[in-house]
Amino acid sequence: MIRFKAARKRFADGTVAVDDLTLEIPAGQFCVFLGASGAGKSSVLKLVNGMVQPTSGRVEFDGIEVVPRTYREIRPRIAMVHQQFNLVLRSTILRNVLAGALPGTSTTAAMLSLFPAELQQKACRLLERVGLSEKHLYRRAAHLSGGQQQRVAIARAFILDPTLVLADEPVASLDPEISRGILQLLRDASRESGTTVMCSLHQPDLAREFADRIVGLARGKVIFDGLPDQLDEEMIGRIYAGARAARETAEDDGPVALGALTASEAV
Repeated sequence: MIRFKAARKRFADGTVAVDDLTLEIPAGQFCVFLGASGAGKSSVLKLVNGMVQPTSGRVEFDGIEVVPRTYREIRPRIAMVHQQFNLVLRSTILRNVLAGALPGTSTTAAMLSLFPAELQQKACRLLERVGLSEKHLYRRAAHLSGGQQQRVAIARAFILDPTLVLADEPVASLDPEISRGILQLLRDASRESGTTVMCSLHQPDLAREFADRIVGLARGKVIFDGLPDQLDEEMIGRIYAGARAARETAEDDGPVALGALTASEAV
């Protein structure tokens, strides 16, 4: 279970990325955080693996507070799927998947890329599960399409049987048809293994199609928390209204405001 207790994150430039977040995400749930750029989605995910520290409040992972002294215990149980795939493009697909096992591998074995046969067989099974056959194993990642690269990233995420997968805008750079295929793979893999997924998205239609639960964010605050069929068009308008208002203000105020908006949208 993931638990946020009045968690707040304020950056040095004054941007409040997460504002008084209090919620629980039970084991095995596919929870989508929905919102526009700058809503705080990525920061919420980063609070869970310690990439971002809360300014105040508390974040817990399976009853363990996420703080620097617990990172070594927590991080091997958390995998990430990124928007930009984060593959080693010159390396083979098989080695990219095996790279996901580095947190559970000795330093010497990692430096020499020595992975046991059992782990290599598991990597092959995971690649087959995401639709990449044996002929792809020794191809360089650079030769794959964007959708294929994200399939490799999903296989890599599950190599150590994580308790939690954090998927940060995993389909933002993909077309709608491929996006649906990737989210279907991610949801199927999580259900087969009982893995919890926290996924940030900005597409309401995809959130309603694949989520067990949707948490709508606007300017760091939760303004919706419910089932996909409870997310109506009025609420979608509310979730994105703040972003539209901020852009309109930026257009009225000129380049200085636009610069400030760009900084906050990195959240």
